[in-house]
Amino acid sequence: MTKNIKEDDHRDSALSIDENTTEKVATGSQELASFKEMIEKSLEEGRRKRQELIEKETAEAAAEKEKQEEIANQVAEAPPEEQETDKVSSEEKDKEEVSEEAEEDTDTEKKKKKDKEDETLKRRYITGLNGVRSVAVIGVILYHLLPSSMKGGYLGVPIFFVVSGYLLTDGLLRQWDNNKKIDLKNLYFRRMKRLYPSLLAMFLMAISYMTLFQRNLLRDIRQIVASSLLWVNNWWQINNGLSYFDRFGNESPFTHIWSLAVESQHFLIWPLIFILLKRFLGKRSKMFYATAGLAVISGLLMLILYKPGVDPSRVYYGTDTRVFSLLLGGALGMVWPSDKIKEKISKEARAILNAIGIAALIIVILGLLFLKADSTFVYYGGMFLYSVVCCVLVAITAHPGASLGKWLTNPVFDWLGKRSYGIYLYQFPVMIFYEAKVRNINNLLGLHIIIELVLILGISELSYRFIEEPFRHMDYRQTWQDFKVFIKKPKFSKTQLVSIPIIAMTVLSLVGLVIAPTKASVEQEALQQKIAENKKLAEASKKQDAEKQSNIAGIEDPENLYGLPPEKLAIAANMQISGFGDSLMLATTNELQNIFPNIVVDGDIGRQLIDSAPLISNLVEEDQLRDAVIVSLGANGPFSEEEFDGVMAAFGDRQIFWVNLYVPTQRWETEVNAMLTKMNEKYANLTLIDWHDYSRSHPEWFYEDRVHPNEAGSVAYAGLVARTILKDK
Repeated sequence: MTKNIKEDDHRDSALSIDENTTEKVATGSQELASFKEMIEKSLEEGRRKRQELIEKETAEAAAEKEKQEEIANQVAEAPPEEQETDKVSSEEKDKEEVSEEAEEDTDTEKKKKKDKEDETLKRRYITGLNGVRSVAVIGVILYHLLPSSMKGGYLGVPIFFVVSGYLLTDGLLRQWDNNKKIDLKNLYFRRMKRLYPSLLAMFLMAISYMTLFQRNLLRDIRQIVASSLLWVNNWWQINNGLSYFDRFGNESPFTHIWSLAVESQHFLIWPLIFILLKRFLGKRSKMFYATAGLAVISGLLMLILYKPGVDPSRVYYGTDTRVFSLLLGGALGMVWPSDKIKEKISKEARAILNAIGIAALIIVILGLLFLKADSTFVYYGGMFLYSVVCCVLVAITAHPGASLGKWLTNPVFDWLGKRSYGIYLYQFPVMIFYEAKVRNINNLLGLHIIIELVLILGISELSYRFIEEPFRHMDYRQTWQDFKVFIKKPKFSKTQLVSIPIIAMTVLSLVGLVIAPTKASVEQEALQQKIAENKKLAEASKKQDAEKQSNIAGIEDPENLYGLPPEKLAIAANMQISGFGDSLMLATTNELQNIFPNIVVDGDIGRQLIDSAPLISNLVEEDQLRDAVIVSLGANGPFSEEEFDGVMAAFGDRQIFWVNLYVPTQRWETEVNAMLTKMNEKYANLTLIDWHDYSRSHPEWFYEDRVHPNEAGSVAYAGLVARTILKDK
């Protein structure tokens, strides 16, 4: 029994041990599970924090990349809105993109990469310059839409030039300071990447439209496209004798490309000159004086080559006579580096900078409003001084301690500034195409202007979204690979379907380039020949002192032709009379001579009233101005009462017969005719001849430009003038 008791005790003890062991094991398992859960939570927390860190770094990198792209994009933009010098090579941008995509990069590697990028890219994005560009592009657009209100809007181009010259030189200096060299290959590549897509798109759309609807405008299109793509369009226009100021004979949808050519030539050549200046002069101060000296030489060339009273298109278009604005901007970049200007300045210094900046902005705006392109002052130093003021405006805008840059920063100016290249490109095609379809632009002029503005801004926005931005960031190597794959195995996706209209426009443009006429239309040639022949007649009329015989005898039924009875024609044959005016005067010279055989005519294509007073004074001195004068002026631009008074003073007490305007394609027709009506009441020796009301219901009297009278129109014109002059004789 004792043995059994011991065995029971032993078994109970064993059971007790097993229970304790089981309890301890269970407790251990729970602790292990808790520990495991804690480890998992810790790991999960670590992964979460790492993911947050990666996302944060990725977001920061993306923000930094966007900022850098904004900075880099400033360089490649063109006139007119050349923006900033490119500071990032394509290889560095590729590395940056790889860095952003590789989320497993260590913090140390990312920091090193960022430090390296920061070493190359220490560019402060100058948002206020978008405001400066906006002022410039508004001036340019309104100069063409409302020339009477924005008389100096053409000065928007020098503003663009100064901004371009400053940013290009500022960027070249930074690149040299960081790398001791200039990456010309990348610089030129980004320039082409920025300019060509939008320029080609504009040509595709414009030529397609002309091929379908206005083939008369295709004349010389092959030369225009070639000279534009080669950046020599300004010299092509000069070589072909094209006038920026002739509103009728040579108006083209692509006239404005001249400024893009000037700026691009500067972009090509200036980096090379910069390298030479840096190597041989070294110091920025010496480079500044050299650059400013080159600008002065260019300004002097404008002064020397300009001839008062003669069409100034040569000096207006020439790279040699316009590059001073770009060089002045470059000189500013030498002494006003954007990354080395101190932001923290005293209140007094800030107040002085703000006052100077506001004064410069006011002068710039006043110039846009009032400084006419045909003013002698413009070419005798006025445009040079205006560019200097633009340099002051850019300098204060770029200063981080001044307030002007902040004042010029707003959503509207930012939108306009970024799209200013497209706005500049599309302005002329839209205006030319639209106004050709409007019978008289002066009817509901305000509505037409609004429609044109909407079209220009709308097309520019589409260009910015679907051409400028995508092509600016496009990987051209990958695009070429995709194109080769597509050629081998064509497969259209939704995005590729967008290429269909591009292909269609390309085909239409090629057709337009092939069928483009190499000479003027029959009507254009007839008008040009008529003006040329009549100009010879006008010149001959000045040289003949003896009284000429009337040509009326050789004309069948002159009474019905001109509406003049024989006795009036006899009086006209003996009258001593002069003619003075523009191409409208030249177009009718032959018919006027048929009635007034002793008439002496002085006419010139594109002549404007503002240039006429000294010319009239010269004729008076040379005894080439008779006691009665027929005048045709105003078709090429409006004028003020003061300018009109100057012309009348030059005429003296002579009897003036002034023919008013019928120019339905020009928006100043109503303004000029209203001024002439007012002046008719002011001057007793002035008689107004109403060609406008007499001719406006006779479209058959005009050539295709709807301004110059054809043979029938010239007869009607001369008859109206003669009947008015002979009314009381």
